[in-house]
Amino acid sequence: MTVTEQLSALGHILAHAELSSLFQPIVSLSEQRILGYEALTRGPSNSPLHSPINLFAVARQAGRLSELELACRKSACKRFSELKLPGKLFLNVSPESLLEANHQPGRTLQLLQTYGIAPADVVIELTEQSPTHDFSLLDTALHHYRAMGFSIALDDLGAGYSSLRLWSELRPDYVKIDRHFIDGIHQDAVKREFVGSILQMAKASRALVIAEGIELDEELAVLADMGVDLLQGYLLCRPQDVPPTDARALLRRIEPTPPSISEETSDLSRLLLEQGAVEQNTVIANVLAAFSAQANLNSMAVLDAEHCPVGIVHRHSLSEALLKPFAADLFARKPISRLMSRDFLAVDIGQSLQKVSRLLTSRARQRIEEDFIITSEGQYRGLGRVIDVLKLITEMKIQQARYANPLTLLPGNVPIQQCLTRLLQQGREAAVCYVDIDNFKPFNDLYGYAKGDEVLLCLAHCLGQRVDPARDFVGHIGGDDFLLVLGSPDWRSRLHQLFDAFQSECRRFYREEHLQAGCFISHSRQGQRQEFALLSLSLGVVHVHPAHCAQLDAGQLADLASQAKRQAKAVPGYSLHVIDSHSLSE
Repeated sequence: MTVTEQLSALGHILAHAELSSLFQPIVSLSEQRILGYEALTRGPSNSPLHSPINLFAVARQAGRLSELELACRKSACKRFSELKLPGKLFLNVSPESLLEANHQPGRTLQLLQTYGIAPADVVIELTEQSPTHDFSLLDTALHHYRAMGFSIALDDLGAGYSSLRLWSELRPDYVKIDRHFIDGIHQDAVKREFVGSILQMAKASRALVIAEGIELDEELAVLADMGVDLLQGYLLCRPQDVPPTDARALLRRIEPTPPSISEETSDLSRLLLEQGAVEQNTVIANVLAAFSAQANLNSMAVLDAEHCPVGIVHRHSLSEALLKPFAADLFARKPISRLMSRDFLAVDIGQSLQKVSRLLTSRARQRIEEDFIITSEGQYRGLGRVIDVLKLITEMKIQQARYANPLTLLPGNVPIQQCLTRLLQQGREAAVCYVDIDNFKPFNDLYGYAKGDEVLLCLAHCLGQRVDPARDFVGHIGGDDFLLVLGSPDWRSRLHQLFDAFQSECRRFYREEHLQAGCFISHSRQGQRQEFALLSLSLGVVHVHPAHCAQLDAGQLADLASQAKRQAKAVPGYSLHVIDSHSLSE
């Protein structure tokens, strides 16, 4: 097509509203429900502008981007309303369209009112295709969206020209990691580091992370293990004209994420409050009467016909809504679905306490006095209180502190024993590493105990840098002996990184003459003066395979790690000796 023909085709599409909307679900893995749907636009199927890439490129060249995006939002809102889809509607908006001179604020709100969609159920998703320079003007534009009740999402994080600055300046409610960093993440340690950094920044800014573009089971397994909860991609569901509404059907073939090696595996039975729930058609007057009759009732779950949660009603929110003039009379006979909150947390009763704690603390709008919903295979079981989770976590931290090493504050022998027991019970592949510092005693004798303690703290820090809390464990046996349990397949490379990091960090502890000589003179265990090499590490590793977990207990596993360490120490300098559990059955 010539440029003239492209512009003519675009004009015809806009004049006759020849756009279609597809929807791709965004699924919460932990809650087993659909958070919402991203609306994706296509041109006429028989047109060269059917592809959104071509369609938006022509609109950008013609200076009609804002007009096209408004038409896309109209198509999406209309179809979303017709399908009565659950959850939130994610609408793509480019920053440059918001900054166009002909952009008219308020048009999106008018569309929502026309199609009966609440602004709280809409997420404006910023998609950056060209550099954004006027951050202050963009912030002003988005402030208007937020003031009207919209949420904000930042799309393609890591791919745009200024996406990190956009995140810092605009503080979005959601960030979507670019597909590039998801593709092959199970085979790329750098991509895992990037996603891990994004999770840390999101926690600090109270944003929720969405991983999009997931196409492989292996990618999903790594993301779930890292703690990414909101998922989107072809593996779950392709964009469709009539998308599915049952998240459990999308997730049914996906294996549940095993608990980490380092965390408790107890379920939520201790937190369960077997509180009654209401159906979504229950009139508000009856719900209000239930709250009035039970002074200690803070929340009630709202269920569909299949006994699955679709919302929650909090006492304070209901009271605020009914305090407005004439509100009590206006809403009394309306169904509770009109006032319930769809932004709720639902977790399976089999989830670990730590995982629930992470989910609660990652939710920007979770209030301490509010409850969350506990389910079993998607169906309602009862409620849990946020304050009870915090109390139990505090109790566990205090209990762990009793068994922590007083110098490094790392878990001591009791938690180490518990960790090894959990590892064998879970039947997971892992590398159990016994870490020992070579020549530590003569160093301690020469440089003094204070300097020796600094070395131990240095090693503890280096070990901590190699650990992913979601799947690994590090403990301090005593003295210069540590235990490291790595649950990822890249454990060898991480141990070699540990060697390099410790060697580099230790340089600051030596006198210059010892660094130059590469050795120091101190007393041996027999009291004789002797030359010793600089500090190094000996690592004894037991590579545990799932098939052999049932054949071992925690004591035997610890003994094997100790044997491997002794073999490593027989080799001068930095050394690694591996005992593979396969060899034990031969």
